[in-house]
Amino acid sequence: MKESLKNWLSAHNIDYILHQHPAVFTVPEAKIHCGHIKGTHCKNLFLKNKKTDQFYLVTIPHDKRLDLNKFRRMVGAPKIRFAETEDLSNVLGITPGAVSPIGLVNDIENKTIFFVDAEVWNADEICCHPNINSETLQILGSEFQKLIKATGNIIEIKKLPCLELLEVD
Repeated sequence: MKESLKNWLSAHNIDYILHQHPAVFTVPEAKIHCGHIKGTHCKNLFLKNKKTDQFYLVTIPHDKRLDLNKFRRMVGAPKIRFAETEDLSNVLGITPGAVSPIGLVNDIENKTIFFVDAEVWNADEICCHPNINSETLQILGSEFQKLIKATGNIIEIKKLPCLELLEVD
């Protein structure tokens, strides 16, 4: 974890446990290297409204898949796509494979609306990358909520349109 993130978490009195592991890029890889870590593991998507350039960071449980068409209709966007790598770097300060709600710490202009599935928001513990995919941050739900609120981004807590996955892909 970058020193700047450690300092930000410390300044906001956010408690966490940091786990190190080999870099993971997919949910199946994460399941192998991080599955033993207690908590609700997250899947994160950084999306962009093609017409308005509005960014959305969507966090859902790792064993679900977001229905992009239903999400698009939910936010009233004519077309949603995955944000470009450059957008990910410029807005959240992270790279593909490390998308995480913790990236909102770097969104100092609050360009991103954070959509979080109620199951994740209400979890006792949450596991996500601390902006690098070779580590996992294990954090109490109350601490996660405090962290997200401290970023100043708009937060939408909803039962997001997800599909259950028979097998995590």
